Amino acid sequence: MPAKILPPTTAGIYPERFSDHLSFTRSRPPTYVILAILLVAGFALRIHDLGAESLSEDELNKLQTVEDYRKNGLSGRNGEHPFLMKGLQTASMVVAEAINGRTASPLVSEEAALRFPIALFGTFISLLLFLLVSELFGRSIGLISAALRAVEPMAIGFDRIAKEDTLVLFFLLLCFLFFVKSQTAAETDNPHWLRYLWGAAASFGALMASKYYPHLLAILGGYYNAFLKLPNKKWSVGKPSWLKFFIVMGVAFVLLNPTILLPDTWREMLKFSSENRIGHDSYEYLGALYPNKMTAWLAGVPWTFYYVFIAVKTTIPLLLFFLVGLPLIVKRRFGDGRFFLFFWAFMWFMPFTLLGGKFTRYFTLAEPLILTVAAVGFFVFSKWTTKWLFGENTVATVSFQAILFFGLLVIPMLNSLASGPHYRLFTNFFGGGMARAGSYFPHDEFYDMSTREITAEIAQRARPSATVACETATLFEYYAKRAGRNDLIFVSLSDPSAVARLSVGDFVVNVRGRRYRSNTEYLDQLELAAKPVAEITALDVTSARIYQLDGTSLTAIRSIASHN
Repeated sequence: MPAKILPPTTAGIYPERFSDHLSFTRSRPPTYVILAILLVAGFALRIHDLGAESLSEDELNKLQTVEDYRKNGLSGRNGEHPFLMKGLQTASMVVAEAINGRTASPLVSEEAALRFPIALFGTFISLLLFLLVSELFGRSIGLISAALRAVEPMAIGFDRIAKEDTLVLFFLLLCFLFFVKSQTAAETDNPHWLRYLWGAAASFGALMASKYYPHLLAILGGYYNAFLKLPNKKWSVGKPSWLKFFIVMGVAFVLLNPTILLPDTWREMLKFSSENRIGHDSYEYLGALYPNKMTAWLAGVPWTFYYVFIAVKTTIPLLLFFLVGLPLIVKRRFGDGRFFLFFWAFMWFMPFTLLGGKFTRYFTLAEPLILTVAAVGFFVFSKWTTKWLFGENTVATVSFQAILFFGLLVIPMLNSLASGPHYRLFTNFFGGGMARAGSYFPHDEFYDMSTREITAEIAQRARPSATVACETATLFEYYAKRAGRNDLIFVSLSDPSAVARLSVGDFVVNVRGRRYRSNTEYLDQLELAAKPVAEITALDVTSARIYQLDGTSLTAIRSIASHN
């Protein structure tokens, strides 16, 4: 049930919100200075060596779509995904070319230019998180949440790949912020409170122009209806206003996603929704292979996926304070803002636990929940510790709480510096540390990061017109052309007929994260029958092995192909 309604003279605003502060954040200017420093640090971490990793197969699809837009105008290519991110990437590529055209050697790689918009929006997610959490739980918890996101390797890793999830989170937080502020404004007699509601509608339209996630509207609906029948409320959105809400949302959606008006886009969306676009038969999780389709439900990737991810991919301080904050966030003392988190958590964890298709980047939308709960845990710890040590000594309290705050960020910052530029490989102590990096979610941890290096190695060794068996032929062809080896032939390792045509001197590539049921026998046999001619590493973790076939290894994999 919602928290009790306090009279305006007692509560100040309605609904009742948590408003306590740590001593060093009671004044706004120091808080904003700290926040600005964190934004700069977060941005630096996100753009540092942004082109260090090769494009993934998904990112190459985005690059090719951008090239198609620039050559032929807007089209339905890659239409299963909305336009907004590709539009931003197109602008980024144009700017990068202008910068490179003024220098003797390129300053901005294609990889970096394609990823830059996501890194930029990811940086400002910390600002939005601060504003939203401050509205719900006060300035101190807002600052702690934003600080953790700025330096946490998990968050940085999500913001350095050219996928839509970070953009979705940006507009989701913006929508939440406007929606909650409309409630605050209405209950404090601001006559313009509906403007915030229209801002929320436009933001959700932008979210839908980033990725088709209409179910997230249920978070707003659940929170609104939690207060619907309370007496004396002023935050009441009637049917005419709700109609305007959806009109504003629809207009923003079409303006930011004009390709939705093209018939080809709808054809691509239908193909994608039927799961006909899934190119591989499984996903490797904890060393085992599972079907990776949404409709596989509990028969797909196990329900434990995201809970293991939290346990092994968050830094130790974040994980510990999250566990401290879990039993605290449900307490009434933290006000009605906690109900917003409850609806958010339910609408994310419930479906993504049960659905059979999973990738770690989907966790981007749930990550602020972990950060906020951890911030609550740290807030209570700081208040209790300083009161126990210093009582009401204000000067000592301010200094000590500030030291605790910056101390909280030391380990995440060091972890990020140590794991950059391959932040997704970070694995905490409970997960076995970097010795176990890449063993939990290899597809997402590596994400084709070494294709450029693999291709360069093969280009030096391969005879003219050699064949290379791999799982991302189009991606390898792209990097082979950049290496000046247009003659190389790339075939799918999952295609038995293509494997049967291999000959002595050809290559097979074992890319971490690209093991499937269709190729695991070949890879297992090569590990037994052959020695790789080269290994590619990232942070001293093997990301790929390259095999050049001799008579023995060729016979071994051909015998497997003949039975498939």
